[in-house]
Formats: sequence, C-alpha cells, structure tokens
Amino acid sequence: MNEKINQISDTAFWVSSYRAAESQRKDALFKDPFAEMLSGDKGKHFASMASDSKYASWTVVIRTKVIDEMIDSLIKRDVERIINLGAGLDSRPYRLELPKSLQWIEVDHDHVIQFKEEKMKNTNPNCHLQRIGLDLSQQKERNELFEKLNSKNLKTLILTEGVLPYLTENQVGTLAEDLRLYSNFSYWITEYHSRDMYKHLRNRRKNKEMENSPFQFFPNQWIEFFNNHGWVKKELYFLNEEAKKLNRPFPLPWWAKILHALAPKDELEKLQKMSGFVLWEPIEKE
Repeated sequence: MNEKINQISDTAFWVSSYRAAESQRKDALFKDPFAEMLSGDKGKHFASMASDSKYASWTVVIRTKVIDEMIDSLIKRDVERIINLGAGLDSRPYRLELPKSLQWIEVDHDHVIQFKEEKMKNTNPNCHLQRIGLDLSQQKERNELFEKLNSKNLKTLILTEGVLPYLTENQVGTLAEDLRLYSNFSYWITEYHSRDMYKHLRNRRKNKEMENSPFQFFPNQWIEFFNNHGWVKKELYFLNEEAKKLNRPFPLPWWAKILHALAPKDELEKLQKMSGFVLWEPIEKE
C-alpha cells in the first residue's frame, strides 16, 4: 500500500490506529474496542508513514483521555447534547458510559458517515446517536444545520477534536462567530497551541508528509484569537501536565532529557504549556 494522506478525512484512519494501539496495552488509559476495526490496514499504513509516529501517538492518546474526562465532567454538570464536528472515526457514543437521554450528533463528510454507518451497523450506541453528512466548509449549509439543531432547547457542547489546525484563520474565525450565534451552544472544546509549538507543527518533514492536508491555523495569540471571535476560556488543560498525572510523560529521546535537566525553569515551564485543550464559553452579548 503506497497510499498517501490526500484529504483531511484520511487523518481519521491514522488517529484511530493510535487509539487501537493504546487499547492493546496492559496499562491502557482507555479502551476503544472499535478503533482497530475502523482504522484497518489503512490506518496502520498512514501511522507507519509518519516520521514522528511515537510523538503523534502520545498526543492522540493523551488528548483522547483528557477529552473523555472533560465530556464526563460536562455531562455531570449540565450538558444534554454533544455535537461532534468533523467526528471522523470517533467511537465515544459506543465506548463511554453515557446517560441514555444524552443526544449525540456526529457531523462529517458524506463518505466518512457512510463508511462509519456500515462498520457500526450491528453495534448499539450508549446514547441517542445521529449522524449527518455535511461539508463543514460550506457556511450556508452549516448554519442551516446549526439553526435547526439550536431550535431544540438542549444545553449543547460543541466538539472539534483535531479539526481546527487544518483550517485557515479566516475559516476558524468565521466558525467561531457562527457558533456563538446560537443560544443553546453553551460550550466548545478545541485544541490549544502556544507560539512555541508552531515551529514543531511547521516542521518541513511533517509538511511534506501532510502536503495535501497541511496545518494552517497559527494565530498570533491563541486565547486572544477566540476572545476576539466571541468566546472566553473557562478551563485549559495542558497535555504535558495531564500526562504526568496519568503517569504517561512525553516520550523524550535521551539527549532531550539531558537538555531538559539543564534548562532554566522558565524554559521548562514553556515546554510544559505548549499544547492542550480549552473549554470555551460564549461571551455574553451586550
């Protein structure tokens, strides 16, 4: 198999293969019994092509666990519905313990939805699950869907896991402003990257591997960008800090461990806070 990642939706297979590998560990942070079936040989192939597979795998595993816990906390708080935009091959409606009353909506390209429907047709979700095929880059159709979903008076969490980095600043800004228009869209989970992280995301070798689906979202200041588009930070979880709590620290090579031991405290703190996930709330309209 010499297939390359040709579109953003292909990355879903790659990511799912990392969840499958994690699930086979004796010390697994989560169990995803569907990941291997969903990712298949295609996912293994994409993962094997990645030059930074060890680090990408760690990122996917920690972010999966962190978001699992964020979702659990929000459901216990007041969330009645989750809308997963760019859902890919996520299997949370099946693998998480969820209230039967929870509404879960997955939105992605038609071919992703059709693939997933076929693969999961004999498996029952743990909540009320609906899948919608839609190209999220089509603003008119996207907002028509948001309008329809908002008409139901349900406290809603928007999830965009691993989606925003592939969009431009203009696309993310427009999406943020559109989501803020709807009164029942109460929370939004996105990734977080500091400017120190950008050089790693812009790595020349990585860009070559992902040339058809490059990272594009590099705002000058991450938090300020979302503030300017109508959202305020409620919670921020740094992957390195959460990984330490989970006894799964970042897999540094030996030489990097030596450099870390010699690095000034302020530099180490920057490294610990380069990436994570943010829970946003809409800024109240004046």
